[in-house]
Formats: sequence, structure tokens, C-alpha cells
Amino acid sequence: MEATLKQYKVTYKTYYNERLKKSLFHNRLMHPLYVQIIFDRLPIIFKSYYFDLFSKPKYAIRVGGQVFAPNIKQIIEMEKTLIEFIIDKHAQDFSLNIFKKEYAFYSRDLLDILEESFLSYLFTFLQDEGLPSLAIAIRKGSSDTKLYELVQDLKKALNLTLYKKLIENSFFYAPPYLPLYEFTEKPKRTPLRCVTIFEWEERQTKEKFTKFFKKHYPGNDTDETLKRIEVWVKQ
Repeated sequence: MEATLKQYKVTYKTYYNERLKKSLFHNRLMHPLYVQIIFDRLPIIFKSYYFDLFSKPKYAIRVGGQVFAPNIKQIIEMEKTLIEFIIDKHAQDFSLNIFKKEYAFYSRDLLDILEESFLSYLFTFLQDEGLPSLAIAIRKGSSDTKLYELVQDLKKALNLTLYKKLIENSFFYAPPYLPLYEFTEKPKRTPLRCVTIFEWEERQTKEKFTKFFKKHYPGNDTDETLKRIEVWVKQ
């Protein structure tokens, strides 16, 4: 792909870095995915953020006891979409330094960012409710699964009153991880469930989330929830 910027050109490619040894990507041995950007004949090379993100055990696809890797073609497509967005956004002031900063910002997955803080809330909540062993087990073993799915299991394991308290308190003491994850679950229908800052900054995403939140969480403050998400985006 080429984009003309003033008298310069930006080119990019995603590729498997065969200079590095193959490593296990869930159930597959493969070379890591890298990105190369060339501007004014100067290159930068870096490992794909999305390859790293979806390498995490929680993104494994489990079917009938078997483990499968996420679709690498979808990961490559996410990289291309983001790269082209940044190039187009800075058509008049592009530089490699600007690209690196923008890529580091827009590529981040909000769900991945919010999970750690939500896990802290969940740990504290279970401790306060007299379930310290469960709290410790979840904190130590949660890296291999999505917290949203773990909370769905807690819905079955906890009594209804305690589960409702867990959810209701989360709107005051935890980031809005649960509604944001639930928002992505139905429309995407893919194991690559994430909300990148690039996606979140699109007006239509915020409008769709607002409608979703008002419909599914009518007793909660939509504007306040949006403000809290924006705080995490700015951080």
C-alpha cells in the first residue's frame, strides 16, 4: 500500500518475522507477526500489537476440549485498518514519530485495559463477602480466561442476591468493563472480542453503546458511564 504525503510516500507491510524462532500461538507454531512502515526511505519495524494481544491464553478458542488459535487473517486485517487510518489522519503532517505515538494510542484494547482494575474490584468484593479463598483462586487463575466469562459462571455459582450485589456495586467501585464487553459480544460474534480506542473514537460506536446501555442498564447513569470510559481512554 502507498499513500502520497507531500513529496514523500508511506508504505507498509505486515509479515511473519522469519528471523525469529517460531513460538506457540495457542495450538500453532508460527513466526511472530511484525509490521514495517517506511516513510521518506526510513523504516521502523515493530511487533504487531494485536498479535501480542491475541496471543494471551484467554483468547484461545475452546471447542469440545480442543484448543484453537484465533484467526490470524482477522488479526492482520485489524493491523491494516489501523495503519491506514493513521496514515490518512496525518496526510499533511506524517512522520514516523507521529505514527508510533498514534499507533500506541489507538491500538490499545479497552477491555484488556479495564480487566485488571475490574479484577481488583472482584477480588475485594469476594473478600468482603467472606469468600477469601475464592477471591485468591480467581486472582491467581484468571489470566487464562476472560473475566466476563468468569462472571457469567459466578452467576450460576453464587446465590442471586449476592450476584446482583456484585453487579450493582461494580457500577460504583469498578470500571464499566462488564457493559462494554457485553456490548461487543453480540454484534461481533467472533473470539477477537475487543474495543480498541480506534473503534471507540468513532462516533457511531459511542452512539451504539449509548443506545445499548440505556436499553440494558436503564437504572444507571449513561452519561457518567461514558465519562468514566473517557477517563480510561485519556489515561
